[in-house]
Amino acid sequence: MAEPTSSSGGDLWGKIHRWVEIHPHWTITLAVFAALGPFLAKPFNIDDPLFVWAAGQIQAHPVNPYGFNVNWYGELQPMASVTENPPLMCYYLALAAGIFGRNEIGLHFACLLPAVAVVLGTYRLARNCCRWPLFAALATMFTPGFLVSGTSVMCDVSLLAFWIWAVVFWTEGIRQHNGWKLSAAGTLVALALLTKYYGVCLIPLLAVHGWLERRTAVRWAAYLLIPVAAFCAYEWLTLQLYGQPLFVAATHYVKSLQTSHRISSLVKVANALTFTGGGFAIALFCAPFLWRKRVLAMLAAGAGAFTALALASGMMAKNYAWFDETVCIRAEIQILFWSVGGVCVLALALADVRQKRDSSSGLLLLWVLGTFLFASFVNWTVNVRSLLPIAPAIAILIARRLEQNKPRLPGGIKSALVASAAFSLLAAQSDFMLASAVRQNAKQVCAKYATASRTL
Repeated sequence: MAEPTSSSGGDLWGKIHRWVEIHPHWTITLAVFAALGPFLAKPFNIDDPLFVWAAGQIQAHPVNPYGFNVNWYGELQPMASVTENPPLMCYYLALAAGIFGRNEIGLHFACLLPAVAVVLGTYRLARNCCRWPLFAALATMFTPGFLVSGTSVMCDVSLLAFWIWAVVFWTEGIRQHNGWKLSAAGTLVALALLTKYYGVCLIPLLAVHGWLERRTAVRWAAYLLIPVAAFCAYEWLTLQLYGQPLFVAATHYVKSLQTSHRISSLVKVANALTFTGGGFAIALFCAPFLWRKRVLAMLAAGAGAFTALALASGMMAKNYAWFDETVCIRAEIQILFWSVGGVCVLALALADVRQKRDSSSGLLLLWVLGTFLFASFVNWTVNVRSLLPIAPAIAILIARRLEQNKPRLPGGIKSALVASAAFSLLAAQSDFMLASAVRQNAKQVCAKYATASRTL
């Protein structure tokens, strides 16, 4: 009797593949939990305490989220003058703290919901823009920028959740002439700008897309008055509570830092290219499958020359002046390397407009370019959190470029996705270890210097 030719392992992988195809939403949800679950116990780090303290204030005084003093810069100051974000995320954390307690695991678990919403929203939007929406969703998740931001309790991932679903409902509402979806989009834009001030940039972005899609501004433009009204109400309310509208105060803070730092435009762009390439490394991992060798060489040469010029100016060296020479050299090599990824991202957006010439390509270009320019020139510093909103756009652009003359997803792309996932998880683990080291250092300081007669 002949032995069966198929292996049980092959049958298992076939069943998994079929289940993934049938249940993409469950696949995405489980993937997010698997990727971020190991970091639920991460100590609060960077700006996390500001959000946690405001959540505690909200539990005691729900209508006055910033009505307390905080020692953030070495002396007690009003929280309203320290924080540079609106309070919606703090309200969410206050709700979560009431359910799970105000601890790392409970609040990080609550923050898995907006992370899942981001990846599901990317899948929904990509389904209308390209043939491989699941790849786009996973490519959004498996980037260092998303996974590291997803291990915090700050407002960046929640902003992106509102952002991506606002774009989903807006694009579908415009296409289908659906007033309910346009109303939902306007409401989500309002929630985005009440989560982080950068959400206000959705208003011009969606307005331009509406004009590109319909070439006329009639009924659809009225739905953008929803976030405008919410923004005006927020500014009036904060003026009554704290004596100044907080969005205006945030712009003054940014201007004061930009004036004091005096960083050249060349260095700002080079920093933004580096953070874009490293924070969304999937673009560089996939680059050999997206570009011809000659084009990729030209992009790499252009990025290298531009970044080398910024390094030669000497101003970038101030970012790591305390390192020894060996570390500086390694840092400069990484800056040059990841800047190539940043250039590839911008090139993807420009190439998509040139080849597709549709409203989706225009939306993606403005989405990427606007966020890049904001992080480079408007925000008080260049960081991955400021660039995070472009993560879904980058993934969709990669998927749209891959589908040209390729009936199936190339096998090498799957390897690139796995490599990006491994790299991103390592970055998240490194950030987890940094936060743990900070907490351990605080314990050691308290053990050495704390006394019963004073507060440390």
